[in-house]
Amino acid sequence: MSEISALYRRSLKTALNWYVDRVLWRPVALEIRARFEANRNVTSTQELRKIILAAEKELEENSHPDPYKYPTAPGGTKWERNIPPLLFGENPVIS
Repeated sequence: MSEISALYRRSLKTALNWYVDRVLWRPVALEIRARFEANRNVTSTQELRKIILAAEKELEENSHPDPYKYPTAPGGTKWERNIPPLLFGENPVIS
């Protein structure tokens, strides 16, 4: 079940890359939820594997070429923008 819930979370995050505004994203999220709910009672391992592989393929095809990054996250536009100055007596680490 954890594989399916991880796939669900990745689907929502991928949709959020395309629709940054939550008002536009919410109907898409509801559609994703409905698609997962439609396959909730599948018990056959082979059928479940086919559904998961199809969902993985669709997720790969719909991945955003430039995914959204929060501004203060690593790689974001404000990452390390205002680094606090070194305190007196500190040795800077040079890498």
